[in-house]
Amino acid sequence: MTAPEADLTGWSVSPFTGGGYTHDVYRKGEGPGVVLIPEIPGIHPGVLALGNHLVDNGFTVAMPSLFGTPGAPRDDVLGMVSTLARACVAREFAAFATDKQRPVASFLRALARDLNASTPGKGVGVIGQCFTGGFALAAAVDDSVLAPVLSQPSLPLPLTPAQRRDAGVSRIELDVIADRAANEGLCAMGLRFSEDKMSPGQRFATLKKRLGDAFEVIEIPSGPGNEHGFTRMAHSVLTDEVREVDGHPAYEARKRVVEFLTARLA
Repeated sequence: MTAPEADLTGWSVSPFTGGGYTHDVYRKGEGPGVVLIPEIPGIHPGVLALGNHLVDNGFTVAMPSLFGTPGAPRDDVLGMVSTLARACVAREFAAFATDKQRPVASFLRALARDLNASTPGKGVGVIGQCFTGGFALAAAVDDSVLAPVLSQPSLPLPLTPAQRRDAGVSRIELDVIADRAANEGLCAMGLRFSEDKMSPGQRFATLKKRLGDAFEVIEIPSGPGNEHGFTRMAHSVLTDEVREVDGHPAYEARKRVVEFLTARLA
């Protein structure tokens, strides 16, 4: 059995400008809004399958195309490396910086506000993955965002101890998010595989220390001899590693994300 995949069928697309940036945004569905931020190399078939799953569960999904070619397969290794290289040097993403307010966050907050204005519910959710995982938390500085989900957040790239501990947002942003958690009931989710070096456990420890019970962590065992045969390279919780079988940890994690979004946004 392989991970679910889909194509661009049924998705509309139009440019959106916010925070000084313009990106195409793909939209589909009805119901409360969820901004689904793609992982490297972009809106690949696994991300589209996740988007369709959210639509099938009653959400309006907006996917910004921040990099890559929408719909292109993920197994294009040269394309993935090229996309990653361009993203790593882009000022918009500040891939290596610690304690950094990333410019892309302003675009995502504007998109979240726009989606919130056109969908029912109390606010919107934001899902970030891998390279974009921390962007979901940064978006929650805006009060339109009620349900940030950080799936294997990988920025800043974890090359040093300071980068591995870094929350992926600036201290100023984290202060705002912690205040919202303490006084407005904001909750966030984080997902990772236990042996994932690209999304270090120290990052979640930092967030757990600041947000406490408002930060729900799902950590899937991927060490030697784990029950479900995940390798140490297991990384993409909500896309590549999902097998649609009850009891499969990534499948159950995806279910929990839908429950979280439903409870927070309905």
